[in-house]
Amino acid sequence: MDLLPSADQLELVGAAAEFFAEQVPISAIRERRDDASAIAPKVWTAGADLGLLGLSAPEDVGGSGRGLDDEALLFRELGRALVPGPFLPSVIGARLAVLGGQPETARLLVEGHTLVAAALLRVGDDTASLTPTTLTGRIRVIDPANAEYVLVSGDEGAGLVATAALTDLTPVESSDPGSRVATAVADGAPVTCWVPAERDPIALRGAVLAAAQLVGIAEAVRDLSVAHAKTRVQFGRPIGVNQAIKHRCADMAVAAEAALQQTLFAAVSLESGRADAEFQVRAAKVVAGRAALGSAAETIQVHGGMGYTYEHDAHLYLKRAHVVDQLFGSRTAQLAPLLAQEAAQ
Repeated sequence: MDLLPSADQLELVGAAAEFFAEQVPISAIRERRDDASAIAPKVWTAGADLGLLGLSAPEDVGGSGRGLDDEALLFRELGRALVPGPFLPSVIGARLAVLGGQPETARLLVEGHTLVAAALLRVGDDTASLTPTTLTGRIRVIDPANAEYVLVSGDEGAGLVATAALTDLTPVESSDPGSRVATAVADGAPVTCWVPAERDPIALRGAVLAAAQLVGIAEAVRDLSVAHAKTRVQFGRPIGVNQAIKHRCADMAVAAEAALQQTLFAAVSLESGRADAEFQVRAAKVVAGRAALGSAAETIQVHGGMGYTYEHDAHLYLKRAHVVDQLFGSRTAQLAPLLAQEAAQ
């Protein structure tokens, strides 16, 4: 099995990275920190025009019909560039709409005219009740601005809930200035486009893409730390000559590479229908989550006093890693079901 990116995939990744660097620089996170949405509508539309929202969607709804591995490489770049916005729930929402027999909704999502926010069913000690037909309870919504739907998922399947069906949508402070968070109440809100897990493992697909974003974060902070270690001079020599810094950077590199390979293998496993696909996906979410959170925390230490300042980017990676880690099951939430799986092939 060849896990190396093809020339076509490298071209895709390069185009996406160039778009993110030009249209959504990390500085925009600070510039829009008081806005309702962390991403400008014109940038969202431009991303949709570039095909970022429909990479794996069927061509008859405006997508490209590509595989999950292509999509994972794209989401890796989203994580690396700290791109804000509800890309993950909107991409998964388009797939739900196609499978749920609503191609027009899928087309609107792929074209960027409709947005989907992510819903976390657990708020504090309370967990909302999700069935194939209704959602009941208090939920947490990630990036709700202008979202027509929220994406809900559980062990039994996944679906969409109209944002208009929710009540008490209340913004709460987010530690990540590139994410917007709110709480809401669902009182028997109808679920549409429900897709059972046995028909399509939507939650596992979402976990792969979330893991890919975490891989990008882990790689970005590794590179940030290495660059700083080479150029920061103390007592007449670069701090990178010190073993305490060398070991930290080496550990980041190993963690990022392990996360990347496990995530790419998980994408291929799920797409090809391997018997141990669930094992590989859950392992990817655990490995990538640890790599992103651990390395992002370490890069703040490598940068010393400047790493703690708001003006530096280091803390932004750590905060985003905490948000992405919660999507489709955190690394800690994955451990019990992972251990319950049969041994990998």
